[in-house]
Amino acid sequence: MGSSDTVAFEGFPPEALDFYEALEADNTKVFWTEHKRVYDQAVKQPLLALCDLLAPEFGSAKVFRPHRDVRFSKDKSPYKTAAAAVLYADGDGAGAQYLQLSAAGLMLGAGYHEMASDQVARFRESVDDDTLGTQLGEVLAEVEQAGHTVSGEQLKTRPRGYDDSHPRIDLLRYKTLTAMQQYPPEPWLHTAEVADVVARVWRQMAPLNAWLERNVGASHSPRR
Repeated sequence: MGSSDTVAFEGFPPEALDFYEALEADNTKVFWTEHKRVYDQAVKQPLLALCDLLAPEFGSAKVFRPHRDVRFSKDKSPYKTAAAAVLYADGDGAGAQYLQLSAAGLMLGAGYHEMASDQVARFRESVDDDTLGTQLGEVLAEVEQAGHTVSGEQLKTRPRGYDDSHPRIDLLRYKTLTAMQQYPPEPWLHTAEVADVVARVWRQMAPLNAWLERNVGASHSPRR
């Protein structure tokens, strides 16, 4: 992961959150250029170090670039107001762990943020199965009991081929399925405790990724 190989993770300094709060108010190339050193030292370097620390358990990381793709967006703000990374576990279609740092604090997540049509079809077939569908319900209840939020894109009506009276009709409506947790800015964000919090939350969300890997897996459809 580059320069983070020789840097121990000690948390995100207060300057990281201050940087994003200021960027929200002045999302310009001038601001970015003048404060790039703060981004590199207070945001990027600790994020890479954290990913390196978590990689042995949670997989290799993809750190998202800070620049927005504004080609097809009405919002022409050039920079993202959050730093984010996804860690992929070994295995095809194993799901991912997500983390995001912004002025609002730290957000953690897991699950399938996107599903192709063939994945949605396998997901619904599994939910329709009494054993597998019941297992998913139990997994989601466990995730929520741990204090996390289950969310995802849902159809407003029943999916085609399923009756409104289906015992898991709410689950069948999902087109994506994730677990999320948001932590507001607190002193522990500036300490090495962040790594312990992230690992604990992702372990609590792991049963969702495991169910999705077993019963949905990666898309077999050709990429557009």
